[in-house]
Amino acid sequence: MQLIKARVTDYRSVEDSGSFDVEEDVTCLVGKNESGKTTLLQALFRLNPVERATFDEVVDYPARKTRNRKRLPADQTIPVVTATFRFDDATMKAIEEEFGSKAMRSPEFEVVIGYRTPAKTYSLPYNEAAVVDHLRSALDLPAAAAKALGNATTISGLLDALDELDEAPSDANALAARIRSWRDRSLGRYLIDQYASPAMPKFVYFADYDTMPGKVSLPDLIRRRGSEDLDRDELALLSLLDMAGVAPEEFQDTTQHERLIRELENSGNVISDEVFEYWSQNTELEVELEVLQPEAGAAAPLHEGPILQVRVKNRRHRASVPFDDRSRGFVWFFSFLAYFNELEAAGTTNLILLLDEPGLSLHGRAQADLLRLIDERLAPNHQVIYTTHSPFMVDPDNLHRVRTVIDMDPGGAKVSSEIFKADEDTAFPLLTAMGVEMTQTLFVGEHTLLLEGPSDLIYLDVLSDLVEINGGNGLDPRWVKTPIGGAGKLSTFVTLLGANKLDVAVLVDSSTKDVGAVQRLRDNGQLAKNGLVEIGEFTGTGDADVEDLFDRDFYLELVNRAYDSQLTTPITSSDLNAKDPRVVRQIDAEFKKRKIETKFNHYKPAAVLLREQATLAPGIDATTIKRAEQLFTRLNSLLPKS
Repeated sequence: MQLIKARVTDYRSVEDSGSFDVEEDVTCLVGKNESGKTTLLQALFRLNPVERATFDEVVDYPARKTRNRKRLPADQTIPVVTATFRFDDATMKAIEEEFGSKAMRSPEFEVVIGYRTPAKTYSLPYNEAAVVDHLRSALDLPAAAAKALGNATTISGLLDALDELDEAPSDANALAARIRSWRDRSLGRYLIDQYASPAMPKFVYFADYDTMPGKVSLPDLIRRRGSEDLDRDELALLSLLDMAGVAPEEFQDTTQHERLIRELENSGNVISDEVFEYWSQNTELEVELEVLQPEAGAAAPLHEGPILQVRVKNRRHRASVPFDDRSRGFVWFFSFLAYFNELEAAGTTNLILLLDEPGLSLHGRAQADLLRLIDERLAPNHQVIYTTHSPFMVDPDNLHRVRTVIDMDPGGAKVSSEIFKADEDTAFPLLTAMGVEMTQTLFVGEHTLLLEGPSDLIYLDVLSDLVEINGGNGLDPRWVKTPIGGAGKLSTFVTLLGANKLDVAVLVDSSTKDVGAVQRLRDNGQLAKNGLVEIGEFTGTGDADVEDLFDRDFYLELVNRAYDSQLTTPITSSDLNAKDPRVVRQIDAEFKKRKIETKFNHYKPAAVLLREQATLAPGIDATTIKRAEQLFTRLNSLLPKS
């Protein structure tokens, strides 16, 4: 059975959420702090909770509307959650086999729960007349009896007609007895009791504070295990032991030391394998279990031993710490997985998981691990609804899952699938998530060549075409050329892209001040060994820009065309300082000498070449083409062989 739609009314800060669709796998509620996300989950949880939870009219009804509540008749139910479910194909088939193919007008039905009664109200769209026809058609009746039953269109009418038969055949008596066994002799009640209620999923609510204890008193845990006195954090610990296939009693026998040690080791290994399949932040961790004696003066129940302690060992640092001392994000991740396994182990397999701000304390990459856990481990078997205000918990590939939650005045929390009609604060995680995705896909690729500016990109494109026209190998198209807007950003971009496990190369002017920082990144393994490519390697000078690949007179022609309106006379080679190896610096000096107010813009000559490529490209000399081909050969050598 699947939840397909929900609506919450008059519960704490939610006066009317509006009806919102629920995805068949994962639904993400996005909203800023205090928008009502938690309230929505807590209301949904009470529809069919896996643990006892009820509505309290005095505490939970919106305070602002208290006067309205008190005016309502005492026996009037006040709805809180209205949910629409859909029977699965197997259930529909079973209903049709029992009552005929036209028994249900739709596989969807509505359930309402609220204040003043713990009972749920079901609205099932069954076709009573069609069911009566089906039940009647299965009877082997003489003509007179068949005629007597022929006018019945309701179950009660059919039962009355059966009771009035003078000599009812056995199958008619069996049908009458069957109807009498139904609650209130009602077809609707029977469908609820037999099909709707048993198949309804249990709702599980898990919040940031529901974390597993790092140590427990084994005698206390064993005593309370069979009662309903255990908290969900203690249930998570029991689940942890269940995952390892051991019971708490097995750790109490301190007379068989070798056996106890082996149980502890085996249990720790099983738990580590399960947890660290989805935790990529630190692959050097493993779980250890230890049996300890109570500490002197320990408060109950930890005054009674033996004490079972969960520890996490870091193999790299060769040290372990108590579970409670690990980062809060890791503790939450670990605790949730243990609690979820406990539910599955108990046979509660039909679940709707309500995760309140999951991964709140997790690093962005660890939140990606959590999304993977949700998609791979949870969603294939259970619907998941989670809340967040983190951009890293919004999957940009599945924005259809997102519902925004906005606190309206008046009206409280409103839920909407029109995600970009939300206010700026609510939409911020969505926009950020899209921005991160665009950064990783639109502007970069698996093989990224970082360039200082857009002029470098133009020169490489033009020269690559020219090299290929002359029979050489141009720049491999697998390179995604990415101008980053200045040399000062090079080391930052290398770090960010390297962290995303992309192949990165950097083409820099030999004079770039940031070269040293990029070299250190290379030395630290964040850049390929030969991934830093300096223009000076191909010009034969220690100080060079990409413009120095060109013959000086050719580049001056580009400059003169670009600044024709500001130059009274063209700049010639004789105007420049021949001792300076960088043509761009020479032109900067000439602009100052001529007192040209406009600062020399490197992009403008490149733009001229781009616009007039057909006319100007044939004027590029063989030396420039040779230098360009050497550059492309060097860059292409960094790529894996295709």
